[in-house]
Amino acid sequence: MKVLLSGHLGYIGTVMTPMLLKAGHQVTGIDSDLYQRCTFAEGGQIADIPAIRKDMRDLKPGDVEGFDAVIHLAALSNDPLSDLNPDLTYAINHRASVRFAELAKAAGVRRFLFASSCSNYGKAGDNMIDETGELNPVTAYGQSKVWSERDIGAMADEDFAPTFLRPATAYGVSPRLRFDIVLNNLVAWGMTKGVILLKSDGSPLRPIVHIEDISRAFIAALEAPADIVRGQAFNVGRTAHNYRIRDIAEIVGQVVPNCTIELASDAAPDTRSYRVNFDKIAKTLPTFKPQWDAFKGAEQLYAAYKKSGVTLEEFEGARYSRIAHIRKLLADDLLDGDLRARESVAA
Repeated sequence: MKVLLSGHLGYIGTVMTPMLLKAGHQVTGIDSDLYQRCTFAEGGQIADIPAIRKDMRDLKPGDVEGFDAVIHLAALSNDPLSDLNPDLTYAINHRASVRFAELAKAAGVRRFLFASSCSNYGKAGDNMIDETGELNPVTAYGQSKVWSERDIGAMADEDFAPTFLRPATAYGVSPRLRFDIVLNNLVAWGMTKGVILLKSDGSPLRPIVHIEDISRAFIAALEAPADIVRGQAFNVGRTAHNYRIRDIAEIVGQVVPNCTIELASDAAPDTRSYRVNFDKIAKTLPTFKPQWDAFKGAEQLYAAYKKSGVTLEEFEGARYSRIAHIRKLLADDLLDGDLRARESVAA
C-alpha cells in the first residue's frame, strides 16, 4: 500500500518506518521535525523516505492525495507535555487529527489508523479493563485521544475505515530516544546513578509495550480486511504485561548491576493507574505477534545506553525529554507560543 505516516521522525515513527518498508509498503512521511536535536546515534539510522515537513495544523488537501492509507502518530506525545498548554493539546491532538481524517476521507484514502492510547482509561484502578470499558482520562493528552476517537469514528462508512490503536506505555530503543517514559527512564537512572528512582510511590498499574511491537500492531491492522477493523479500537500490548511501577523497577534491578531502588523525596500516588486486557487484538488480528517483554527491553536499553556512554547530564537534560526539549526550544525562541517553528530547530 501507499502509506502516509505522520510523525515518522518521532520516537515510534523512526522505528515503524523501516518496518513498514520491510513489509513491502511505500511510505511517505509528514512531520514538523521538532525533535531533530534529539537523535540518539545508538538507536539506528533514520530511514530516508519522501517526506513533507509541515505542522499537522497546516495540512492542505493536496498533502493527502494519492494514498491508500494514513497512519497518524503525530501528537504532543505525553501527559506532562500535553499539560504545558491544554488548549494547544486539543488543537494539535484533537482538532488537527479530526481535520486530517476529514481531508483523507475527502481525498479517497480508504484506511485511517489513529494512534490513540491506554491513557484513555485514566484511573480505572485494579479492575481489568478492555476496549468496551469506560474511558476516564485524567489529562489533556488522554482527553484529546478520547475526543479524536469519537469524532473520527463518526466518519466510518463502507469507503472509509478508521481504526484506533491504543498502545500501552511504550518502551525501547529508537533513533529519537525518550527518557521520559517509565522503563527507559528507570534503566537510565540505574545506569547513570546506581539508583532506580521512583517518582511515584510505585503502586500505579501500567501496561507496557515495546515500540517494535506497537509497529507490528499497526502493520497487522493495516493489512487486515477493512471490515474487521472499521471503526474498531484495539488495545496494543499483552495482558500478561501489566505491572506496578515498583515491579518494573525490580526488573530493571535484575538487569542493571549494582543499583538500588529508592523513592523520590516527593513521591506520591499517581492517579493514572489501569490494568488492561489485550485479548481482542490477539483474537482479531492473529498476525500481530509481539516479541518483547520488560526484561528483554531493559536489556536492550541498558546495552544501548552503555554503548553510547549516556551521562547523567544527558539523561537529566532537555535532549531526550519531550517536555524539557519543548521548553528549551521556547526559551531559545525557536518556537512561538503556539509551538510553531520560527526557523529550523537544528543545532
